[in-house]
Amino acid sequence: MSRAARVPALLLVPLLAAVLALVNPLADGAHAAGEIGVASARAGQDGSVATVRGYVVGQPTSATSVVTSGYPSDYALALADAPGVTDTSQMVYVQVPSAFRATWGLKSHPELLGRRVDVTGALVSYFSRPGVTGASAFALADGAVDPEPDPDPDPDPQPGTGEYDETYYADAVGKTGPELEAALHTIISTGVTKLSYAQVWDALKETDEDPANPSNVIELYTGDSIAKSANGGGVDQWNREHVWAKSHGDFGTATGPGTDVHHLRPEDVSVNSDRGNLDFDNGGTENDEAPGNFADGDSWEPRDAVKGDVARMILYMSVRYEGGDGFADLEVNEVTGNGSAPHIGKLSTLLAWSAADPVDAFEMRRNDVIFESYQFNRNPFIDHPEWATEIWGSAA
Repeated sequence: MSRAARVPALLLVPLLAAVLALVNPLADGAHAAGEIGVASARAGQDGSVATVRGYVVGQPTSATSVVTSGYPSDYALALADAPGVTDTSQMVYVQVPSAFRATWGLKSHPELLGRRVDVTGALVSYFSRPGVTGASAFALADGAVDPEPDPDPDPDPQPGTGEYDETYYADAVGKTGPELEAALHTIISTGVTKLSYAQVWDALKETDEDPANPSNVIELYTGDSIAKSANGGGVDQWNREHVWAKSHGDFGTATGPGTDVHHLRPEDVSVNSDRGNLDFDNGGTENDEAPGNFADGDSWEPRDAVKGDVARMILYMSVRYEGGDGFADLEVNEVTGNGSAPHIGKLSTLLAWSAADPVDAFEMRRNDVIFESYQFNRNPFIDHPEWATEIWGSAA
């Protein structure tokens, strides 16, 4: 009898299974077996790739808002396990990459609302919610013919507005690189009303008003809603956070960069102190008082819901203050630990944050209030987020 013939029969089954597993290593993978539902996708936010099947129930515009009409862009979908769901805790947010926006975006195709779709992508949070990002495939799940991806996708990475293109931004539209930066500098530095540091208090009470409670403001890093009247320097009060740290260029609270409301935000006094004058980058130890924010020796990482807000404020400051008004030439750079130098980094991280955290309704309203009631200038990277890459290129 041969050696192979003497192998006990009971061993043949596991041996055969092992061989099959080597031939097809995905045989036991839950995601390889077919689609998963939205509930499973929400529970499995581990970065793995899956095909998620769900009904299109709207477009996320913030962590807590999903619209079902008047879609501002083609950049995101909200899916649920049943049509008509309005509870965001039952949804998964889907990032729509540029190659798919013209055929899978709700602004271009509002008829997608209520349709069941399959989306293949990474199970990673989006808008600080359970999400699907970096999608590689979209398909209708009801047997209809799938749309073809747009071979020439819209280059805009984020929603914004073209409302001011023929007026306010007329001299910038169509430019790129240094020419665009120079044009924007002139535009946003012309006809500006400069506030005193005392006037900033009243401005922030309007620009950062809680849309759900007009007696409160929203703190930038904590995300907490706090009474407008609780401003000051005491424990658990809110004060004026300089997102571009005032020591980076040594402008302090002087009228100009020190009082520019485009980068001043309400923040809890002690959290403001924790951030100090740190540059911006990923990583570090989570802040005890403001979960979702992290810090190490030379950088601060804000919570996901405001990463893009922070990036766009920093980019605004870099373009607004070029050294011709008696203050330092503020510039973003690719390092952290800039100290008192008139620089803030890390540029590649900021560009990535701007792309990952789209402009939302709160940010748009804030830009409008500053333009219409206080400084009479706009943050161009809120209106046209794609201009960041036109000037500085893509994230490294």
